[in-house]
Amino acid sequence: MPERTHQVHLYEPVYDARSRVLILGTFPSVKSRENGFYYGHPRNRFWQVLAAVTGRPVPHSIGEKKAFLLDSRIALWDVIASCDIAGSSDASITNVVPTDISRILKESPIERIYANGTAAGRLYETWQKKQCGREIILLPSTSPANASWSFERLAARWSELLSLDSIPPACTRA
Repeated sequence: MPERTHQVHLYEPVYDARSRVLILGTFPSVKSRENGFYYGHPRNRFWQVLAAVTGRPVPHSIGEKKAFLLDSRIALWDVIASCDIAGSSDASITNVVPTDISRILKESPIERIYANGTAAGRLYETWQKKQCGREIILLPSTSPANASWSFERLAARWSELLSLDSIPPACTRA
């Protein structure tokens, strides 16, 4: 395992005043940090699963991913603002400084908060639940490390739990 290094989250959350769902990860992987955006590892199934859940094409560029999230009324951020981490291993995380999700909750009508995996859920419960007083719903992780979940099984479970049906579709962007 690589040596732990101190890492600081380098990019902002994605949300706007129409965001109804907040999905929280733990901390960007090495590939995501290199690519400068969430879920940048080519084997992470996050974008493919969201595309399947929403019935929209898989976004590729950072701009397309941001537009995809906003048009789907999904906010996206991580639980951790900075930490010590070995590579991309959630299990190695220590010295956590949590993000302040209260700004998203103040500026968006978030109806539900979801964790992309048990580590994100556990960290939310430890660092943020008391601050915001909201429950979190656990989604199975889209990480390639979660190999016991096939893409089809992930997409079905995310569709079942994410419940985007109650969220009206966004207006088409010009």
